Amino acid sequence: MLTILFNIASELISLYRWAVILAAVFSMLVSFGVLDTRNRFVWTIGDFLYRITEPALRPIRRIVPTIGNIDISPIILIVILWALQELLQRVYFAIVTGSLEGLLL
Repeated sequence: MLTILFNIASELISLYRWAVILAAVFSMLVSFGVLDTRNRFVWTIGDFLYRITEPALRPIRRIVPTIGNIDISPIILIVILWALQELLQRVYFAIVTGSLEGLLL
């Protein structure tokens, strides 16, 4: 049961990381005029990606300033998600093996 919960949490973090990547690519395509948000389907996808990623990106954007009109908050969020997933795997390993050695490495 514990393995299933850790696997689900790890997969959700991975899916969210992909959503952040897709939102960043979508935003770039819209700003370069490749995608037209007047199309209802394109707008719906953009709105969905915005709604699921903006709550995590907003606090990062308040702390980290933009660098020459380049928003690096998605990169920072991806690194945070990667670190969270790594920490989750180490906690799982420590629980399964019964030692704290996995957390300290």
